Amino acid sequence: MDRSNVIYLFQRQYTENEYGILTPVEVRKKVYCQVDSVTSAEWFEGGRNGLNPEYRFTMFKGDYSGEEIAEYNGNRYSIYRTYIGRNETIELYTEKNKGTSDGETNN
Repeated sequence: MDRSNVIYLFQRQYTENEYGILTPVEVRKKVYCQVDSVTSAEWFEGGRNGLNPEYRFTMFKGDYSGEEIAEYNGNRYSIYRTYIGRNETIELYTEKNKGTSDGETNN
């Protein structure tokens, strides 16, 4: 597997400020992976369920900790499902987030 591609996985954590109010903070983790487009069957089935499937990221399953957001080439994607594969790998199936990194929204 070619692991020369890089994505960032985001996990939301909360920190407490001086007033005791919890504030969300995104923690970013760099991960090497293989990047593929989703299959036509995945795209069709996702569309039937109101999703817009775009990429499948395959990586070492130890690198994944339940994150729900991935960033690839400056664009953010929601992780809508995972599949544990062979040889200690996991596949993350993603769709384009509603808001993009340049402030544009896809409504």
